[in-house]
Amino acid sequence: MISKDFPGKGKVAILKTKPDSVLEDVGEVIRLAGYQDALPADKDTVLKINISWQTWYPACSTTPWQLEGVIRALQQDGYQNLVGAHNGTVVVDSFVGERNNKHKYVTDKYEIENAHLSEPEYPWVPYTPKEPFLVLDKIFPEGVEVPKLFFDKNIIQLPTVKTHVFTTITGAMKNAFGGLLNNKRHWTHPVIDETLVDLLQIQQDIHSGLFAVMDGTFAGDGAGPRAMRPHEKDMLLASADQVAIDAISAKVQGFDPMELPFIRLAHEKGLGIGDPKDIEIVGYDISAEDWKFVKEDTFASKGQHLIYHGPLKRFEKQLLQSPIVPWSFFASNFYHNVYWYPVVGRKRVKQALGTKWGQLFQSYGDGKVVLPGPEPKPTAVAAASMAAMVGATWMGLRALRERS
Repeated sequence: MISKDFPGKGKVAILKTKPDSVLEDVGEVIRLAGYQDALPADKDTVLKINISWQTWYPACSTTPWQLEGVIRALQQDGYQNLVGAHNGTVVVDSFVGERNNKHKYVTDKYEIENAHLSEPEYPWVPYTPKEPFLVLDKIFPEGVEVPKLFFDKNIIQLPTVKTHVFTTITGAMKNAFGGLLNNKRHWTHPVIDETLVDLLQIQQDIHSGLFAVMDGTFAGDGAGPRAMRPHEKDMLLASADQVAIDAISAKVQGFDPMELPFIRLAHEKGLGIGDPKDIEIVGYDISAEDWKFVKEDTFASKGQHLIYHGPLKRFEKQLLQSPIVPWSFFASNFYHNVYWYPVVGRKRVKQALGTKWGQLFQSYGDGKVVLPGPEPKPTAVAAASMAAMVGATWMGLRALRERS
């Protein structure tokens, strides 16, 4: 269990970096943040890898150099028992994602165990909170289960700097969402801010140490965590304080951290420091940084907002927590993978591959980059996508009417 006055509380380290020094810079930034004070060296350490999309897209998922830099530094400093952790979702295959995002190449290179938490060999066990939850006990009245692997181990969250359609920005706190909750985690989206606070409370209870390393070499704004505009920002952040690192990430993106509910709530509960004026920044001076990022919605997320907070709220359980729910997974997959990536994303990916960070990405493994989907034919693909989206929605609502 981690004390509420944990080492590194309210401290964030930041460095600017470049491809030829990024591995060393990752080691420097985590040492600046005091990671060895936060993570007991005699405990196993879980590296929670982020896969927001099984396809590579800049700023979307943990970068291979972020993962490799952390592994190298930890091994140099005597942390030998490392485990890479993934968790598949209803829309992402973690086995495909770890290959396309070059994570598997890195973990194999350093002979690191890969734990896919959705697989049978990694059991989930009931968790009883030491303090009352904000919402999780209401969302899961039958009880909350978490991976048995996580207990009494250090964990390092490995997010990227980007916006998010539900939480404005996503970072260290949201990265735990992909590890601590099972494939029904989408049930918590209507109360996502409170959920992230409950998850941080769980982390501070079950882990022996907690840390985060955030990659901002590419950063994404717009309709994150997938359909973003990537920007080269050449930045690395590290902290033992999940709230503080998210707050500083939000600040450099151009948002007021204390106006983001999950940061404010966690700050008020004493789980970390969310007010930038109370956060110590070491390394790079961010006082001139204001990227003026914006949070946007996709066609798919607009529909989700109608269910979570709009006129379809009364049908939420039937649409998202019943046997007809696969319609929404189909709609999301079709929108992102069949329409958005070929029509919009593919061009952005090709441009990103021509940058210094894109070239570094290609240098990992066999040098191949998977670009899924057909070559874009905007009119035909868009028409097919919209027809499928409408059809999926109609099928879901029809099933709902037949059941009522």
